[in-house]
Amino acid sequence: MEQNRKIIHIDMDAFYASVEQRDHPNLRGKPLAVGGGSKRGVVSAASYEARKFGVKSAMSGVLAAKLCPDLIFVRPDFEKYQKVSKQIRKIFFEYTDLVEPLSLDEAYLDVTENKKGNPSASLIAEEIRQKIFEKTGLTASAGISINKFIAKIASDYNKPNGQKTVNPEEVLDFLEQLDIKRFYGIGKVTAEKMYNLGIFTGNDLKNKSLEFLEQHFSKSGKYYYHAVRGIHRSEVKPTRARKSLGAERTFFENITSEIFMLEKLEKIAIELERRLQTSNVAGKTITLKIKYSDFTVQTRSKTQSYFIASKDLIFEAAKELLFQEKMKDSVRLLGISVSNLNTDRKEKNEPEKQELYVQLRFDF
Repeated sequence: MEQNRKIIHIDMDAFYASVEQRDHPNLRGKPLAVGGGSKRGVVSAASYEARKFGVKSAMSGVLAAKLCPDLIFVRPDFEKYQKVSKQIRKIFFEYTDLVEPLSLDEAYLDVTENKKGNPSASLIAEEIRQKIFEKTGLTASAGISINKFIAKIASDYNKPNGQKTVNPEEVLDFLEQLDIKRFYGIGKVTAEKMYNLGIFTGNDLKNKSLEFLEQHFSKSGKYYYHAVRGIHRSEVKPTRARKSLGAERTFFENITSEIFMLEKLEKIAIELERRLQTSNVAGKTITLKIKYSDFTVQTRSKTQSYFIASKDLIFEAAKELLFQEKMKDSVRLLGISVSNLNTDRKEKNEPEKQELYVQLRFDF
């Protein structure tokens, strides 16, 4: 019989907002949104005081302000958040090398065999949360179970500053009683579709055949079929290689002038160069993302024969893609991403090849 793993999912509580409240005592206890409150601003994170009014991440700043008139908007400081995230990850590695970061504020840990020799994953999670608080002044929540899927769900149960353990013998009952919308991987649209099919709980889902689920949810049907039975064999992968890196901007007003678009793209290219340098990566494929005023999204890509990371080359490629075809409408967002990174071949154990960073030459 396959041994059950001991998986912990650590999730920081309202991470960006909590960092700002920690560093600015005048913001503590107040409804706070990290992100833009302008016409085109988007909320990156909301404090728990703001969440009581329905404010949440990815919401427009305008709507957030309507829901919470006293909402305070703070400009994000991602460099600061990254520094705090590194402090937290350092704590993780005191317990195990099997750490899979999902973002700056959450990660999976496999503590089946751990550096402390502690057989209790629940006690390890408590220790980690306490150390995070002592080192950073921030609180974290945790979910503990036999696989990543259940640990992820469990970490949301006793937020903020809490944890939940789903022991092996409790897994099936836990999943059967779960509201379908709490299943990780089932979003609002899929949940509505399941409701229309009479699936409201894990038990309802479990009573559907594999054929039925594949018929209505295609390839995802097999995933749902196994997940509700506690079967999720994805391992904690400590070497999650970045597949792409990008930057984008939403504009205060829709723009139609390609001259203005070029100005915006150059600024985006500068930001992207900084992020590439910080991550020490380069890529061959440049992708231009265009979101029009009707919210449709178009992407255009170009692959070079060499790795690039400089602003000049990124901007030149993006400019070429911009003029590749005529715009179909006014534009509300532009973005540039770099993929086909030099980290990809390392992940595939391919031999090292010389990387080429090309500087543009200008005629004076």
